Parts: sequence; structure tokens; C-alpha cells
Amino acid sequence: MNKNTVLVVEDDKAVRNMIALTLETHNYHHIEAVSGTEAISLSLSYKPDLMILDLGLPDIDGVEVIRKTRTWSMVPIIVVSARTDDADKISALDEGADDYLTKPFSVDELLARVRAALRRLNFIQSNQNNVAVFQNGSLKIDESAGCVYVNDTEIHLAPIEYKLLNLLARNVGKVITHNLILKEVWGDTMPYDSPSIRVYIAMLRKKLETPMGKQLIQTHPGIGYRMLKMDDVNED
Repeated sequence: MNKNTVLVVEDDKAVRNMIALTLETHNYHHIEAVSGTEAISLSLSYKPDLMILDLGLPDIDGVEVIRKTRTWSMVPIIVVSARTDDADKISALDEGADDYLTKPFSVDELLARVRAALRRLNFIQSNQNNVAVFQNGSLKIDESAGCVYVNDTEIHLAPIEYKLLNLLARNVGKVITHNLILKEVWGDTMPYDSPSIRVYIAMLRKKLETPMGKQLIQTHPGIGYRMLKMDDVNED
């Protein structure tokens, strides 16, 4: 049995059974929830390594489940939903979802998303004890604790935002191309089906640049993005 535990949150029995069978067939341990309240309870009790979450739940909306979960856990969350509007996708991603898969979907695609999410999780966990604190102006990244601070105030980031920020920080002052970002942050997710890099850059800017009071991430149109060295940014 795979050591990773997946929490499946889906009220549609047919879809839930399909996901459960897929996970079982590929030797993942899984637990099931049919409501948002049950999902939060099981997440607290079992501390799963990954959550597969439907948004249309009978008691509370899946976005609220994401919001509540992110107050205490950075567990990777893959949304599976029939909602196709960009506003719904952005809302889920903005609250902390790592990926968004639209129904109907193939089991092969679901498994690819699961593998990519767990690889990112394992990478973060395996490197937690081998990193130093990164400092750039008032921005501080304590990778050993998985925390980000601006002016000594902790800033909550979703897992994808955190991984994107770390990629930029490890290459501070250098332009990181769109293709490299897709490869390093989204793993084997196909570029044309990856959540928009611009959405995550915009969220990082809102969360970090606003309290910093200055530009941190610079856009290079058609190429990629660069984290500026704060020593090179003129003081207001």
C-alpha cells in the first residue's frame, strides 16, 4: 500500500467510487468524505497527504473547505469540479487550491495530477532540513519552517504560491522563463492545461508587494519573471 493518504471529498457516489477505485488500483491509501464538514473533520483527524475536492458539496461550498483548511494545513488540494467558469477556478486557486481539474476527466489525467502534487510535497518535505533562511529586504523565507514573512509578519501562501516564490528566490536577480516555471512548479502538468502563471504572480504581488510597499517581482513580457534584489530598488 502506498504510504501517501488521499482524502476524497465528493458527494456524487458514482464519481466518488470511480476516484476511490482508481486510487485503490494504483495502491494509494484513501479515505472518503461526502460533505464539507466531514472533510474538515477527517482532514484534522487523519492529516492526509493530498485532498481531492469537489466544490459542489451538500452543506458548505468546496471553496469554503479550502479556506478553512488553509488556516492550519498546507496539504495539496486538487479540485475536481463541473464548474468551468474562470471565476470559479480563480476563486478556488486564490483560496489555496493547487490544481483544478474539470469534469469529466480521464483517470490517467487525475493520476498524473496526483503524482505531480505528491512529488511537490515530497520535494518540500525532503528539503526542509537542508535550507537556510532567505532574506531580501523585508521579505524573509524560512524554508525549514515553511513560513514567509514581510516586516516580521507571517504571510499565508498557498503551496503553489510558496513553490513559485521559492523558485524566484533561488534565482533572485535572474529572469525565470515561463517554460522553466511550468517545469519546476507544475511538474508534469501539460503547459496548456496548467493554471495561469499570471494568476499566481498576481496573487504573490498582492500578498507581498502591498505590505512591502515596493515592487518585488518584475515582468519580462513574453519571457518570464524576475525577483528584484531589494538593494537594487530605489527607496521611496
